[in-house]
Amino acid sequence: MRLGVLDVGSNTVHLLVVDAHRGAHPTPMHDDKSVLRLAEHVGPDDVLSKAGEKALLTAVQNACEQAEAQGCDEFMALVTSAIREAANGMEVLERVRERTGVEMQVLSGEDEARLTFLAVRRWFGWSAGRLLVLDIGGGSLELAAGIDEDPEVALSLPLGAGRMTRRFLPQAREGGRPDLAALEALDEHAAQLLAPAAEKITSLGAPDLVVATSKTFRTLARLAGAAPSSAGLRVPRELTAVGLGQVVGFVSRIESAALAELPGVSADRAHQVPAGAVVAAATLRALDVPCVRIGPWALREGVILRRLDSLGGV
Repeated sequence: MRLGVLDVGSNTVHLLVVDAHRGAHPTPMHDDKSVLRLAEHVGPDDVLSKAGEKALLTAVQNACEQAEAQGCDEFMALVTSAIREAANGMEVLERVRERTGVEMQVLSGEDEARLTFLAVRRWFGWSAGRLLVLDIGGGSLELAAGIDEDPEVALSLPLGAGRMTRRFLPQAREGGRPDLAALEALDEHAAQLLAPAAEKITSLGAPDLVVATSKTFRTLARLAGAAPSSAGLRVPRELTAVGLGQVVGFVSRIESAALAELPGVSADRAHQVPAGAVVAAATLRALDVPCVRIGPWALREGVILRRLDSLGGV
């Protein structure tokens, strides 16, 4: 079957179309990504603006057209933190459904963590042993750990790179240099939120493999010297705590406009890199993790795998 999955995150809208059947490797056939920054359309009153709703509607309509052009047998759409935290989020989704016919699934943070964990488990296999999976999105940080395909612990914390940039480093959006005092405040804030989560995860025992997914971690690994995306999905990539510390020091002292010019850094996300780096460093420190592998599969692949698992047949 040909399956299309639309993932509407806090930063981007990502459509992935794959060919697969139950028990088969999902083969990517079409991949399209655009910047939406939906979270920035949510005001202090937690209401998604009309402009944000219009942008979401346009994104869904475009995805539907692409899915139809690609001959998708099935189309799934999911939204994460930006919509689930908006006071009018469900009303907006109902209006989008009325206009497009698309029923968008709102995932909880824990659902995101579980589905991402499933994707990572399938990619690395049972030989990876006890897994710990980390994912920094635009609105939240997901953590999951366990020995099976369903994690024993799945957590979501409001420590996304976009969210933390808006709260602690608003000047970064203008292309400026991060405020060092604000970065220290962010580090303290992250440490406080991570402490109880780290206690739950470490109580399970030491992981055999720690895997980090998401654009934020991929960018940080690239800045630390990992292979570029052009080298392919199967090239091993790592990010050490030492290397991450060096990246934090570097991005803390450079204008985001200059950072955007570096290889591996998306111009539309460069301003979020300092906050993402601080959150990543605080996470590795809280969990006492010296090194992470960068995993190519994450939430979208987890959604696809779960849907394929539900199909009948052998």
